[in-house]
Amino acid sequence: MKELLLPAGNFEKMTAALRYGADAVYLAGKTFGMRSAAANFENEELFEAVKYAHSLGKKVYITVNVTPHSDEYAALEDYLRLLKEVSPDALIIADVGVFTLAKKILPDTQIHISTQAGAVSHADCNFWHNLGASRVVLARELPLTEIEMIREKTPESLELECFIHGSMCISWSGRCLLSANINGRDANRGGCSQPCRWNYSLYEIAEEKRPNLRFPIEENELGTFIMSSRDMCMIEHIPSLMRSGITSFKIEGRMKSAYYTAVCANTYRIAIDRYLKDPDNFTYDPLWLRELESVSHREYCTGFYFDQPSDNAQTVTRDGYLVEKAYLAHAVSYDEETGRATFKQKNKVVSGAKIELITPGMVGREIEALDMRDENGEAIESAPHPFMLFSIKVPFPVKEGDIIRAV
Repeated sequence: MKELLLPAGNFEKMTAALRYGADAVYLAGKTFGMRSAAANFENEELFEAVKYAHSLGKKVYITVNVTPHSDEYAALEDYLRLLKEVSPDALIIADVGVFTLAKKILPDTQIHISTQAGAVSHADCNFWHNLGASRVVLARELPLTEIEMIREKTPESLELECFIHGSMCISWSGRCLLSANINGRDANRGGCSQPCRWNYSLYEIAEEKRPNLRFPIEENELGTFIMSSRDMCMIEHIPSLMRSGITSFKIEGRMKSAYYTAVCANTYRIAIDRYLKDPDNFTYDPLWLRELESVSHREYCTGFYFDQPSDNAQTVTRDGYLVEKAYLAHAVSYDEETGRATFKQKNKVVSGAKIELITPGMVGREIEALDMRDENGEAIESAPHPFMLFSIKVPFPVKEGDIIRAV
């Protein structure tokens, strides 16, 4: 089994992930998750999310991966009892205390050990497996060669999960104290304010016992980037990932858009399926990278799969995100007889404009917004209003949920 695992920051993002090829999603309730700034799911939405995913034969993993203090355990116990009723496929946990309580309250629910636990060895993984964990999310700092070694020295019944795409941070496997130190928002409890992305000025650096130690600092007109990481992108290395023994390929991004979720799921689904169909004759398609460059991201790199952090910190060379292409609308219906597709608007669409249609299993295809009409069938020059329905002629079939974006 090779699982493609996508983030779900809310219900819209979850449906986009599942529609575009995710085998499973990971999400959080309003408490005890590592992305408190995400919309996340209300209690009743957790039930709906699991029901919806299971109706498609897909899985839901709920994150409970913060490190709670003693006075929070009463609330944690209540939350875990709620999750027992929700019946997710697994809980993602980093803290030993949370693990112990979860095993007591949800003895039949699988537990995945979060990357926050920083597992970097087969001994570490086997320890968690012996306690009852079914999966370990390995630390992001591991090179591919070590992941392969861990696979060889762990039982097949233990699944291994690794991040293959998305934001990274200057920390050890996501454990960072910078945000808590600067503005009191603990990154290990879901409150990261991303101070590693801020601009800093360096006045002096010295180490008392190592006067000759040199810390390389590069500066341009925007400042220095000694702590701001690039984003990981492993789309060009699918064969290596597939042969490594990794069970689940994880994409980061619960704070990102539904468009990001759909495009990342679709692109990696296409690549993985192509490899599975014929591993010996697998060919990389440069259009896959073009798709991933259309979403919000920082400069891409391959994380630490092929580089040691001490040799290459993978920090950015320029400030800010590369802005994603505009998500214009999604399809709500298609009439085969007339060849017209009806869409619900998210951003302004102009009649005659060149746009691209994204369908599950296919990269973006360019079309024109021809013969645009409103929901009453009247010709219009544009669709300017949020959520308005409009239709256009499309030269090929369109599925419900298909996305159109700006070229």
